[in-house]
Amino acid sequence: MFSKACEYGIKACVFIAQESVAGKRVNLKQISNSINSPEAYTAKILQQLVRSNVIASVKGKMGGFEMDPDHLNELKLVHIIKAIDGDGLYHSCILGLVECDAKKPCALHSRVFEIRNDLRKMVEQTSMFNLIDDIEKGLAFLKH
Repeated sequence: MFSKACEYGIKACVFIAQESVAGKRVNLKQISNSINSPEAYTAKILQQLVRSNVIASVKGKMGGFEMDPDHLNELKLVHIIKAIDGDGLYHSCILGLVECDAKKPCALHSRVFEIRNDLRKMVEQTSMFNLIDDIEKGLAFLKH
């Protein structure tokens, strides 16, 4: 469903959100270790998230990455996905065909329509707060 970069981006945001709630900033090494991602790849993903105002970057000795804990309920999964993968989730063909729409549908077009709408609702309604709350309650996990 999501690119590998987007998967890492979501996991990184969840980790950063958890640490931000605890009043901590985290550095690149901590993030890449927590999400099992190569540092250089993680750095590129984090740059995209900073440019899209999903996370904040603070430079200097006490710097790192953080999120405003007071805005975790407003930060939705869709913001992370759009920052990394764009809005292809809503428009691209599930089979990767260039020309696929209601007028010229692929073999799966009509079958995935409802699934895509449900996925759209889920990513637009799920906040960072929801995700870290589920982890803290033991209903979900971030690492294997």
